[in-house]
Amino acid sequence: MTQSHPRISKAVIPAAGLGTRFLPATKATPKEMLPVVDKPAIQYVVEEAASAGLDDVLMITGRNKRPLEDHFDRNYELESALQKKGDAGRLAKVQESSDLATMHYVRQGDPKGLGHAVLCAAPHVGHEPFAVLLGDDLIDPRDPLLQRMIEVQEQHGGSVIALMEVAPEQIHLYGCAAVEATADGDVVKVTGLVEKPDPADAPSNYAVIGRYVLDPHVFDILRRTEPGRGGEIQLTDALQQLAQDEKVGGPVHGVVFRGRRYDTGDRGDYLRAIVRLACEREDLGPDFRTWLRSYVAEEMQQS
Repeated sequence: MTQSHPRISKAVIPAAGLGTRFLPATKATPKEMLPVVDKPAIQYVVEEAASAGLDDVLMITGRNKRPLEDHFDRNYELESALQKKGDAGRLAKVQESSDLATMHYVRQGDPKGLGHAVLCAAPHVGHEPFAVLLGDDLIDPRDPLLQRMIEVQEQHGGSVIALMEVAPEQIHLYGCAAVEATADGDVVKVTGLVEKPDPADAPSNYAVIGRYVLDPHVFDILRRTEPGRGGEIQLTDALQQLAQDEKVGGPVHGVVFRGRRYDTGDRGDYLRAIVRLACEREDLGPDFRTWLRSYVAEEMQQS
């Protein structure tokens, strides 16, 4: 029988990182504001939360992150200029970001890791389950991962993490989950977690990607969690405790994602994400694909 659990309405988006892999572009510009085609990466993430019904969004920021707040605020001067020009199309695009959700912001202060960033959300979230979305992973809106995770959490309670099968030699780049099968083909029960294991020690090839639906008991565990890998407070360590003791915070399940994911946390993957998304755009795709085929053909002839 399906259990009843509190409806999730809040999303937390950690955005306090320095973006050092994208220097010098991120010297004065938050990495979350780097454009993916013609929208900043962070807007795709807020759109995903809003599409899943999470209209209360808390962004965990840091120093030099003011452009994030400005982007999701109204820009009356720009809107007025576009209105006077009669440019309704661009006006709608400008207003779209400020109408997505009710936005809140809190500064992390000390860069103590993802677990600490999530803990900064405790006063806002309170005692409700909530979602965490990392900005480096963009999930295609045609593959509603977050909605599915919310469904699983509402059915089973506890916490739900997003998992993706990766090549064994790549598992050291991710958190890794030990799992047991369930009656649902895309859902597994998580029995253990380890952060960035050596391939020989990994319990599976199920990698944790940047979507979580968390029970609020995770805050109590994070307050007691000592710094782990990299000297940071790891969210993975707290989830490991939840997975081992279901009496505190309920079970941990994983939704195995096999859809379209765009990784913008690495320079090469960031460029590939732009190309893939541009190719799929109705307004840009046809001309861009034609140019891309021609460019690739020329490169192959010269090589």
